[in-house]
Amino acid sequence: MCVAKGCRDAHIIVDNILYRQRPLVLRAQQPRSRILGISRCDLCTRNMGKRSKEPPPMSSQKQLCKSASCFASLTVPELEQSKTTVLNMLASAHSRRSYKHAIEKFIAWYCSEPRLGFNRSVVVRYRSFLEGLSLSAATINLHLSAIRRLADETAESGWLSAELAIGIRRVKGVKRLGRRIGNWLTADQAQELLNAVSQGTPRGRRDAAVIGLLLGCGLRRSETVKLRLDQLQLRESHWVIVDMVGKGGRLRRIPVPAWCKGLIDAWIRDTGVTEGKVFRRVSKNGTRQDEGVTTDVVWYAVKRYAKRIGIEHLAPHDLRRTCARLCHEAGGELEQIQFLLGHASVQTTERYIGCRQSLREAVNDRFRISPSNKLHTKSRIVA
Repeated sequence: MCVAKGCRDAHIIVDNILYRQRPLVLRAQQPRSRILGISRCDLCTRNMGKRSKEPPPMSSQKQLCKSASCFASLTVPELEQSKTTVLNMLASAHSRRSYKHAIEKFIAWYCSEPRLGFNRSVVVRYRSFLEGLSLSAATINLHLSAIRRLADETAESGWLSAELAIGIRRVKGVKRLGRRIGNWLTADQAQELLNAVSQGTPRGRRDAAVIGLLLGCGLRRSETVKLRLDQLQLRESHWVIVDMVGKGGRLRRIPVPAWCKGLIDAWIRDTGVTEGKVFRRVSKNGTRQDEGVTTDVVWYAVKRYAKRIGIEHLAPHDLRRTCARLCHEAGGELEQIQFLLGHASVQTTERYIGCRQSLREAVNDRFRISPSNKLHTKSRIVA
């Protein structure tokens, strides 16, 4: 029996916070003093050993209350505010879309039943839940990465202790048994895809220019829809796209092939675009509108024309990979392809190309060095 007033008040705080969060079945099975393994003996013995009726120091009460708050469940407004902060810190629209979906799915799962708190064990349990959905390792790791960012922002806001945030960050991702190498088109298939677009209508001319940029310049679909007319400039007697902001906020200049520039000119000349975004919406009657196209327009355009030539599961990013491989097969240097695509590392460019070490046509067989006669003579003498 606790006789110290400070000890008794501290126990009441812990009981009221934690007992209400337990399901009804567990409330009947466990007394309040045994919830989460919280023992009154240590605190009571410490207070009774002092033989004083004075309450424990304020530091002890703050430490107990702090440890109790670590197990308190987060509310939906707190999670939503942390989610908003995480999304605002991401520069890429694609990353914001992916993280938003991952965090919202976790919040829905987290609030589906009463839980002890936002901690490492809960995140481990959620990882098992994702594995039960037969998701790929890359998708599960993306969800866990979003949860780690959510934990960091929640801790920064003061709703989660730093210890719990560190524990959540220590949750390991799912081991990837392999890496998806993507899909590529041959040069003939790329030409066939472009020929499948009928350029007799404004929508056809727009789609032809879009696919031309994906194939000829290796643009991402988000970069394609954001392209402005003033970014097309002449540099060193060659048309280029200047100040293209890519993934990670990296700026690059993209050379535009002559055939690709011709497709863009046909679209601009037909629709009369003079400023702003290059690609605009087209109504059903063929009238060009002022609103720009979305990334979904690019997605469905590639799917539609790929289906016409009998190619399934072709995505706009596959055309970016195709651009990299065709440049490499045409003798393009790996460094220049990296500049074209805007990759931070050459290893990423190698994955886009699908490089493999060739032993039959090894690169070090392309140059010849003739050993001197003196070297041959010395070798025979040593032998």
